[in-house]
Amino acid sequence: MNHFIELEQQFCAHNYSPISIVLSQGKGVYVWDDQGNRYLDMMSAYSAVSLGHSHPRLVKTLQEQGARLGVVSRAFYTDQLGPFVARTCKLTGMDMGLPMNTGAEAVETALKAARKWAYTVKGISENRAEIIVCEGNFHGRTIAIIGFSSEDQYRGGFGPFPKGFIRIPYGDAQALQQAITPNTAAFLVEPVQGEGGIVVPPKGYLRRCAEICRNHNVLLLCDEVQTGLGRTGRILASHHDGVQPDGLMLGKALGGGLLPVSMFLARNDVMDVFQPGDHGSTFGGNPLAAAVGLEALNVLVEDDLVENAAEMGKYFLERLFQIRSPLIKSIRGKGLLTGIEIYTAQISSKAFCAALALNGILSKETHETVIRFAPPIIITQAQINWAINRITEIFRQFERLPYKDAVGH
Repeated sequence: MNHFIELEQQFCAHNYSPISIVLSQGKGVYVWDDQGNRYLDMMSAYSAVSLGHSHPRLVKTLQEQGARLGVVSRAFYTDQLGPFVARTCKLTGMDMGLPMNTGAEAVETALKAARKWAYTVKGISENRAEIIVCEGNFHGRTIAIIGFSSEDQYRGGFGPFPKGFIRIPYGDAQALQQAITPNTAAFLVEPVQGEGGIVVPPKGYLRRCAEICRNHNVLLLCDEVQTGLGRTGRILASHHDGVQPDGLMLGKALGGGLLPVSMFLARNDVMDVFQPGDHGSTFGGNPLAAAVGLEALNVLVEDDLVENAAEMGKYFLERLFQIRSPLIKSIRGKGLLTGIEIYTAQISSKAFCAALALNGILSKETHETVIRFAPPIIITQAQINWAINRITEIFRQFERLPYKDAVGH
């Protein structure tokens, strides 16, 4: 067994089941293992590496800021945080931002803001506020968040969970209308469900949800930790429906693939519920993270990467639809967030991802039914063509196998 794999298996908690490859280097859309083999990264660390590995401008910013000032408490002002938050607000059309570190922290911040807004602004009775969420959601791994998950494994053995969350079907605006009560504070939704299987809702769904929320004085909270910052071919995926959310969560790509950086953004009356001492984070908004986050946004805009994600995403989907395999149940996506749903009675998604790795492409299945493709948004047409040729050949190989071999037994 590989020495590094052996060390992880011995000393790391077994909360992941990695593919047996040891990665040691990355550059652009590629990563290399410890044996020198090159792979096209079609996963981008769940969109955290949207700008590619070791982007030279971001590495330079990291080095220069790290040499000046890395981490200080928010008990002090710094020369990096203000410009970073201002840039993020202007780029997304939001009023104010509250920096954190991980996507889950951004979501928890949104939940706290929505509840306090409900009590201090909307006038809901104390401890009665409810937040509506969707079936198939994935917003993180904290106790509160998994408490309203519909995935049994995420919840199993971790209860009891906080109350105050109502689940409705995803993509059904009428279900939202019917679920709202006088105690409803907010509706938390992913414009495209990523971990849920790259589920794209009907066109106009988010716009209708925004109208319903506005009519009932309910906050629309869009979790764009995975879909935001160009991934779907727009700065925000919610912009495809012409929607400006009341609250917004960003993360992953905000750190440029180098640091954990996240942010909750909202309109003024929502963010103003926070007073000194209400909420905080030791590392949230530190100068190093702020400098890298700001440069990541600059790269995104100056290199026209949102437009590239739109163009390459459209091209990638077109090429995928040309494969036409009996093993494919459906193909769906938006921008460079794409999934191939397979017939699991005929083929194992894990076996398919393992075959991808053997052919120089890294990806990971979700819910054992969907092969996820979310490459860095710097990807080129030539690199997509290279990947399509290999994906097509792998489908042809699995089509020729009897079931027991196709599922990896």
